[in-house]
Amino acid sequence: MATARQWLSASRPRTLPAAVAPVLVGSGAGAFLGGFSWWRGLAALVVALALQVGVNFANDYSDGIRGTDTVRVGPMRLVASGAAEPRAVKLAAFGCFAVAGVAGLLLALATAWWLLLVGAAAVAAAWFYTGGPKPYGYSGFGEVFVFLFFGLVAVLGTTYVQAGRVSGAAVAGAIGIGLLACALLMVNNLRDIPTDTEAGKHTLAVLLGDRLSRRVYVVMVAGAFVAVLVMALTEPWCLLGLLAAPLALGPVRTVLSGATGRQLIAALGATGRLEFVQAALLAVGFLLGR
Repeated sequence: MATARQWLSASRPRTLPAAVAPVLVGSGAGAFLGGFSWWRGLAALVVALALQVGVNFANDYSDGIRGTDTVRVGPMRLVASGAAEPRAVKLAAFGCFAVAGVAGLLLALATAWWLLLVGAAAVAAAWFYTGGPKPYGYSGFGEVFVFLFFGLVAVLGTTYVQAGRVSGAAVAGAIGIGLLACALLMVNNLRDIPTDTEAGKHTLAVLLGDRLSRRVYVVMVAGAFVAVLVMALTEPWCLLGLLAAPLALGPVRTVLSGATGRQLIAALGATGRLEFVQAALLAVGFLLGR
């Protein structure tokens, strides 16, 4: 039986900033628009965290039963290692999706019924990333859905449930956060190119190849700071997001240096910290600009 520490490792804590960051930016944008609600922000955070942990367990289950994770560098894999029964990991994933569903239902009841459709799409995207007969994560579309759901949907959805509307600055912020979420996935998949190639998992990193994937990672990170400049056209205080730039130097240097395997784990964590800090700074910028 897997230990609590192994379950925690399999939940992949390094990826959780990708769930918290959009809620911070969305809540800041909502407050700027005069509609901040603490309980709606908290509910949005529960949705985001539950979906993130759920997709991590779903990936553990689906990749494990496919044999993709038999040889893999990185966090603990419960199914592939044999530490937990596949059914238990699958139930953990759907338990997380259920938590996200309950919190999302509360937001939909308080805001708009069509948010239920958005929530259902998010859960489906989380499961079919590596699950089902034709997982889109095995065909190079992972970054597309991460950008959509952990960028645009998460930021703008949080803004909408708080203020009942969105702004141009919120859209730009959603694009920037989405790019950093994609960068997080890119560096993770860059690390796994050798094993994913052998297992037939055609992530975007596998399709692009090692050299080009590293350049695309840098473009994604740089794009997040361009988004900050766009936000500042209407909300000057959002320039605070540029203060996160020094945190980008380490992971960018590591990725461009040709680091591989475990060396990229540090870059993964650093990218997550960059996304979280920039999101926090943007939230503060929105608050100061009220």
